[in-house]
Amino acid sequence: MRVNINLFWLLAVFFALADVAYIVWSLIDHGSVEWVGAVAIGLSAVLSVFLAFYLRLVRRSQGGELPEDRVDADIDDGDPELGHFSPWSWWPMVLAGALALVFLGMAVGVWIALIGAPLVLIGIVGWNYEYYRRNFVR
Repeated sequence: MRVNINLFWLLAVFFALADVAYIVWSLIDHGSVEWVGAVAIGLSAVLSVFLAFYLRLVRRSQGGELPEDRVDADIDDGDPELGHFSPWSWWPMVLAGALALVFLGMAVGVWIALIGAPLVLIGIVGWNYEYYRRNFVR
């Protein structure tokens, strides 16, 4: 995390210098400041400062280094359990198709959304309860 903090501070300095150079160049070329680019580059510097400050606070409150920052860390140290995912499940595609119908109904006609809404409920229930039926019962 220390590397990330230093990277964002370096980006903040770069964007600040780039903003000054952009303003000077704009003054030389046009005789006035081009505000859209100047504000966008300046806000990029401000965003980098915000991110560096936030990461510094997180690192300080965490009370230690991340596994990625330690030289003696193993690969498994930074690999937490993320959950259980079913690679064979068709319910996410059913739910995606039903949601596509709902959003299409919002854009084209409400009657399509009325067809898609019950299919969304069927997809959610099917995905949540697929491990309570047939071969996958626990």
